[in-house]
Parts: sequence; C-alpha cells; structure tokens
Amino acid sequence: MSAIKEFIKHHYRHFNAAALVDAAQGYVDHLAKGGKMFVTVAGAMSTAELGISLAEMIRQDKIHGICCTGANLEEDVFNLVAHDYYERVPRYRYLTPQDEQALLERHMNRVTDTCIPEMEAMRRIENEVLAEWVKADKAGERFFPHEFMYKILLSGVLEKSYQIDPKNSWLLAAAQKNLPIFVPGWEDATLGNMYAGHCISGDVKKVHTVRTGIEYMMELAEWYTSLTEKSSLGFFQIGGGIAGDFPICVVPMLHQDLQRDNVPLWGYFCQISDSTTSYGSYSGAVPNEKITWGKLGVDTPSFIVESDATIVAPLIFAYVLGW
Repeated sequence: MSAIKEFIKHHYRHFNAAALVDAAQGYVDHLAKGGKMFVTVAGAMSTAELGISLAEMIRQDKIHGICCTGANLEEDVFNLVAHDYYERVPRYRYLTPQDEQALLERHMNRVTDTCIPEMEAMRRIENEVLAEWVKADKAGERFFPHEFMYKILLSGVLEKSYQIDPKNSWLLAAAQKNLPIFVPGWEDATLGNMYAGHCISGDVKKVHTVRTGIEYMMELAEWYTSLTEKSSLGFFQIGGGIAGDFPICVVPMLHQDLQRDNVPLWGYFCQISDSTTSYGSYSGAVPNEKITWGKLGVDTPSFIVESDATIVAPLIFAYVLGW
C-alpha cells in the first residue's frame, strides 16, 4: 500500500495542493516515458534533512543529476557526522540579539531553528578534506568540490563518526552511484571560505586545485548534450537562486553560443518556491518566462508549487517513490 501517495491523491484536489499532485504525476510520467530527471537543491535543504527522501530517490534511479549550493553539499556531511551535537531552537523567532551572540560564543551556527556545531561538524570535515586538497595540490591534480567530498565518503575515513543512519545521507548515496553533481558558487560555502583561507596561508599552493564555476558549466554542457541524445531530461527545482539559475541556462548556451541547434530543450519543469510571483525576481518568475529565454518550450510540461520546499519536496518524492 502506497499510503502517502494515496492520501495525497485523495485529499489534494484543488489550488496549490492540486499543483503538487500534477507536478508529482508529471514527474512519474516523464520517467515512465524513459526520461531522466535533474534536481536542483537550494536553501538549507540538507540541514532540513531532505536526505531522508532524497537519498532513496537517488538509490532508486529517480534522479540522474543534481545541482546544489556548496552549503547543501557540505551540510549533508556535517549532519552525517555531527547530528548528535546539533541543537534545535523551536522559538527561534523570539531570540534577542544577545541570545544570538551567546550562540556565536558557543560556536553554534544557526540555520532557522537548527544550530550547526562548528567544532564537531565544520572543523571535523575541514580536517579530512584539507588532507585531500593538499594531496591533490602536491600531485598536481585538480578535482571539483563534489569529487573531493566523494573521495572522503568513499574512503571510509568517516564511517566511525556516523551519527545518523547512512542511508539518510543523500551525498553518500550520490557518491555510491557516482552521480553527476554540479556546485556553482561553491566559494561562498563554509568549506569554500576555508579553502580560500588555506590558499592564503599557503597550505594549498595552487588555487585552481579545486575546480569551480566555468569548468562546471563546461562539464554540464557536455553531459547534457550526451544524455539528451538518447533521453529527455527534466528539471525539478527546489527553491531558487544559483542552484536553479546556473544549470537551466545550459540549454540557451548550447543553442546560442555553441550553435548546437539539435540539442533538445528541458523536457519537464517544476519549481517549488515560496517566493511571491513578482517583477524582476528569478525565484518569483513563472515558468512561461523561461520560454522567452530558450530554456523551455511551448509544450514543455511545466509546474510551480508555491509553498515551503521542506514540506513539499518530501511529499512529491514520496509520491514518485510510491510510498
């Protein structure tokens, strides 16, 4: 019995709830036709523990590529090794500036109602990934941010430190599948800041030991071109910002800048957004606007679910998984 899916189909009949059902069924239909799905992850979805459902989507081949922020890349691993040290602040809306200062002095970094412990999470992972940065630097090798994370996860060096069931780590599931991941703007994440510091201090001699933005777009262009020769690729966007804007631009780039006119448009589009539809806002733009930019077509199945992604994304994933 797929209890969650049946509940959604029975109760979510109108308005924004119906949009959720339409988007989820569109996802299922796209895969049933042999299509593949690309998922973008913005915000702090890893700290929201989206991995509980996202990891299973990866394991069951419902996701074939991911674009995420540097924060989501690292925060899934932070949670994996330091979950017991996290603190929840249910009444975070009522914190005074003095309360926030007290959290800072305890090295507890707050994300809405959840505090990430600096020493147990951030510095713990920094030590492991720094060893990989230095090793690659000395060998004259270069890797993308997600490849360094894959290396430490697959090496087993962190296994004794796991504080959650590893099946709930989406990045571990991705590493085990060697899933294509693209991380634009990695420099503004905690580990990106740390990397800059180690380059300044001289621990890492060559700044380009970690490959970043433009090379990610080049990789995405070739991956998209190759994959869509055989399959339609859909675009499932959680939130807005660079995680969504960066990869969706690959299609007009392929058409307009590389003149690859035979490359198809995205074959499905859905965005979960709590941004109010507005003028000049990327996150608040309706899907039709993307037609004018050469990202979607007139006949592309397109959906927008205007709600909190921490609520909506697990429900849609449960629907797709048949839970």
